[in-house]
Amino acid sequence: MRRIQSLLLVVALLVPLSAQAVRIEISAPGEQTIPLALTRFLPMDDASKSVATEIDQVLNADLDLSGLFELADRAAFLSDAEKLGLHSTQVDFAQWRLLGVDAVVKGGYRLEGDQLVVEARLYDVITQRLLTGRRYVGSPGDERRIAHSFADQIMLALTGKKGPFNSRLAYISTRSGHKELYLMEVDGHNPIRLTDHRSIVLDPDFSPVRKEITFTSYKHANPDLYRKEIYTGREARLSQRPGLNTGGRYSPDGSEVVVTLSKGNNSDIYLLGTDGTIHKRLTKHWGIDVAPSWSPDGDRVAFVSDRRGNPHLFIVDIASLKVVRLTFEGKYNATPDWSPTGDWIVFTRRTEGQFDIFMIRPDGSGEHRLTFGPGTKEHPRFSPDGRFLVYSLDLNGEKSIHVIRTDGTGDRRLSAPGGNDTHPAWSGHWQ
Repeated sequence: MRRIQSLLLVVALLVPLSAQAVRIEISAPGEQTIPLALTRFLPMDDASKSVATEIDQVLNADLDLSGLFELADRAAFLSDAEKLGLHSTQVDFAQWRLLGVDAVVKGGYRLEGDQLVVEARLYDVITQRLLTGRRYVGSPGDERRIAHSFADQIMLALTGKKGPFNSRLAYISTRSGHKELYLMEVDGHNPIRLTDHRSIVLDPDFSPVRKEITFTSYKHANPDLYRKEIYTGREARLSQRPGLNTGGRYSPDGSEVVVTLSKGNNSDIYLLGTDGTIHKRLTKHWGIDVAPSWSPDGDRVAFVSDRRGNPHLFIVDIASLKVVRLTFEGKYNATPDWSPTGDWIVFTRRTEGQFDIFMIRPDGSGEHRLTFGPGTKEHPRFSPDGRFLVYSLDLNGEKSIHVIRTDGTGDRRLSAPGGNDTHPAWSGHWQ
């Protein structure tokens, strides 16, 4: 828990983001990539070189995963790469133009007593302008957090949308011998166990307004819905009604939770307050209705139902309770998740004996398959910027957490070997 509580003490904005109005702009992988030079951060005192190594590795991995950048070969770097360059007048932009890059990252670090100070800069090579700069003050050991945060700022400066790297992933793992709730960085580092229920824990979801997670646990023999504060460790049962209390998802404003309850021996979708009281019943049908997911505007909920025979995706309007069918293909569709931009819903479908990931627009158009190859892919969830998906892969009897871009490229394993890891969820930005 001590690592969870390690926070950056100060994050100071050095340059107004109005300085970002430049010609470099790209929004999604698959378009032309931005040639970018990522120089190694330099010590400004006798601070350990391991700081630079950690920052360098994280920035490289984050920017590579984005699919938006073509990182220049460091073997071709000239003398300016060994200069600090914290002001634009100190950067030899002519050298970087010779290498054909459009942007360059520079930075330095030092220790001030027991504090680590990191200065990070992103420059436009053509206009010779500072695009964004940050001064981070934290503790030794916060290098990874600082690097993830600046990767997000690079994405914001060059695409207009902040990256998802300084966020967290929740997931379920059996490493302790039971299915427990874990938390890790978006690149799989620093996994921490959050529960000790010694039972079955499932289906986590992050609150959008506080450091809190909801999940289902069989700790008391029934599948009950819990809330847990991440930093304090305090938890309480949110819903413990007989039968199912599963699939809890916070509303976009964090004021309600949509959940599957099996009151009356039938599974339906309900809205709960964060105190567990029932606000509204959204479905009332003899079919099994499960796996709800909010639209980002909070007006609709996607869910899975077998009311037409096989499990398919449906959407219910919260105000009118009108239900429309979304999917018509496949014999088993499951676990929808609505993108934060509202234009796509990701889900899984059983094809040829395994589940794969598909996407569809909320009006039913544009359906396409994202994943291929061996193994079952389950529980896809969008990143907070909508550019990536996290999911669990069951391959040869081992379950692991993976991340992929929403165009189907860049698949990367996140969780380490040694446990069956499932049910991932992606937090919002982690301030």
